[in-house]
Amino acid sequence: MDIYLNVTYITVDGYVELHKYRFLYFVIMFTAFILAICSNFTIIIIIFVHKNLHEPMYIFIAALLWNSVVFSAVVYPKLLLDLLSDEQLISYPACLFQWFAYYTLGSSEFILLSVMAYDRYVSICKPLQYPLIMSKTKVTLFIALAWLVPASEIIVITAINANRKLCHFVFNGIICNSLVYRLHCVTSRALNIYGLFVFVNLDILPVLFILFSYTNIFIVSHRSGREVRKKAVQTCLPHLLVLINFSCFSAYDVLLLRMETEFSKTVRFIMTIQLILYHPLFNPVMYGLKMTEISKHLKRLFCLTRMI
Repeated sequence: MDIYLNVTYITVDGYVELHKYRFLYFVIMFTAFILAICSNFTIIIIIFVHKNLHEPMYIFIAALLWNSVVFSAVVYPKLLLDLLSDEQLISYPACLFQWFAYYTLGSSEFILLSVMAYDRYVSICKPLQYPLIMSKTKVTLFIALAWLVPASEIIVITAINANRKLCHFVFNGIICNSLVYRLHCVTSRALNIYGLFVFVNLDILPVLFILFSYTNIFIVSHRSGREVRKKAVQTCLPHLLVLINFSCFSAYDVLLLRMETEFSKTVRFIMTIQLILYHPLFNPVMYGLKMTEISKHLKRLFCLTRMI
């Protein structure tokens, strides 16, 4: 522990052989950071510029990609600074802010994916009512709730943790996730119960809703013609792949603490690296390649760039 001006600092001890692979880690992280920001921003700008993409489905995709941009902006600069520093330290308030952003954006992603599933359900199963149900006002409301609801629930836990006493000052990770709880002197049963409520409300229920929506979509599309089935596959498959990808990483995070499973330092490091590197790059690649309209604009953009 290092206390300066009443600020508590925590040692970040999640890197594997940092002294040996420092330069390699930095190159990989910096490259991934640039690619994540550029790829996500490119698709967001394409959706913003082209009017034929000003539809609820693409607006929700832009919101989802914006989550990846914010996640990268919160996580990567601190990682790059750690890799260049002799000591890997983070203040407890900064760690809590990173923790808050990490779980708020993660929960927001689940809610956005559930809203996107509902959008696809209305589009395929109730096409005549789609313009009325998915109006601009409702789309704006859905996006606002997808960010505000997680933030309002998770800020409660963050505020409580800010006043809890610390007995451990070595953090066995590289980003502030659920392992932060192991820094506290005692566990809080009330906080654990509230955390479980937040987890069910923001993660489990959206996933169940998504599965219910896509089950109905596939039932309806199976009974309909070939064009309906083709539309269902083209627009739903990217969302399902993103859901599966993100759910796997979320499951690991739950196992990390809630089941008190002990992973080795190397396993924790590899899993965290995959989350940091893989997920922010997976979304733009998936939507850029699998969504036909976005893919068309990307091809035109790259062709224009080559001509210039």
